[in-house]
Amino acid sequence: MSRQMVRPGGRSARVQASVHAAVRELASEVGRDALTVPMIAQHAGVTPSTIYRRWGDLQELLSDVAVERLRPETAPGDHGALPADLTAWAEQFLDEMSSPAGRAYIRDALLGDPDGSNAGQCSAYAAEQIDVILTRATERGEKTPDVETVIDGVVAPLMYRILFRPDGLDAAYARRLVTAVLGPTGAISSRTCR
Repeated sequence: MSRQMVRPGGRSARVQASVHAAVRELASEVGRDALTVPMIAQHAGVTPSTIYRRWGDLQELLSDVAVERLRPETAPGDHGALPADLTAWAEQFLDEMSSPAGRAYIRDALLGDPDGSNAGQCSAYAAEQIDVILTRATERGEKTPDVETVIDGVVAPLMYRILFRPDGLDAAYARRLVTAVLGPTGAISSRTCR
């Protein structure tokens, strides 16, 4: 497990929280590009060596902060049916990830990720949210695709477009992806079902 994935307790958790808060506060005050490890350390009340020991370098610290910022804060909304739940989630995901802040967090999460663990954590966040939606739909008696089908059919094309072809990207595109995964009537397409 990488340094970024460790969920520390006690003093270590306080240091992480303080450093993360310093990064967010300073980024809003002076801009992300002006950040330095000594500046962050001073603002957080730790030594620069603490940051270097824990995160390695500035980019890995920014990556760790970005992954934490990409963590969903709430469960997906319940709109009463799988098509409505998944559509609302996909539209919100697109809105958040395609915003300037979302794109910056994605960039930072990936740039300071030499072993791919941050990308895996970001993917796990999306998969957890999708699983909540699909489990809820299954409990209502609806047929559902599996999580990987939704990742491949909705999340992957959204992320590709956000990163490489953002022009013209809108909520209608997210709705079309959900319709393609679920089928035009909200029934499941011919892909794998639970």
